[in-house]
Amino acid sequence: MLTSLSSATSATTTDTSSKTKVADMDAAQDRFLKLLVAQLNNQDPMNPMDNAQMTSQMAQINTVTSVQQVNETLQSMAQQFSAMQVLQGSSMVGHEVLLEGNTLSIVDGAAKGSVDLSARAENVSVDILTPGGMVIDTVHMGALEPGRHDFSWDASNYQGTSAPSFRINATLGGQPIANTALTRAKVTGVGSDAGTLQLQLQGRPTVAYDAIAAIL
Repeated sequence: MLTSLSSATSATTTDTSSKTKVADMDAAQDRFLKLLVAQLNNQDPMNPMDNAQMTSQMAQINTVTSVQQVNETLQSMAQQFSAMQVLQGSSMVGHEVLLEGNTLSIVDGAAKGSVDLSARAENVSVDILTPGGMVIDTVHMGALEPGRHDFSWDASNYQGTSAPSFRINATLGGQPIANTALTRAKVTGVGSDAGTLQLQLQGRPTVAYDAIAAIL
């Protein structure tokens, strides 16, 4: 489940969690000491526990306690890092981002997308498609060098109720050039899911931050 940053809730949860963990550690130490005392009380008088054994027993509880403390420290650092990610990610709200996909969002009568070419192409065009896959228009981009290139389509006459999509045609010497379709989306919110920064997009599903190709 996607969760937004809430300092009050986080502080209460962290405080309760910390108290629970301290209580668990104290209980574990108490159990160990009780067992050690019982062992001392019931040891063979003719063969008592020597100093080395006693030291080994005490070292075990210290090791367990230290490992628990390290784990708690790491968990606390992970929670703080997640909160910092969400806080820093909030600066992207209102900005457009690029991510892999071929769905177009129409804003103010225009739809924008990008083409990422793996090599130089002498002829690049973008077919605009209806949700059913019918070509309704074509944007001619001509010859392009490798890299990312933006395009815009006049969607003022588009009457469809669902978002259109696009298909890239890039060739060199009649041979297709590998390419990646990039769609634009506006960030409307940020959150965290299992320690991963998530971006809420306008009219699109939530995506992980690492799915973003560029921030515009």
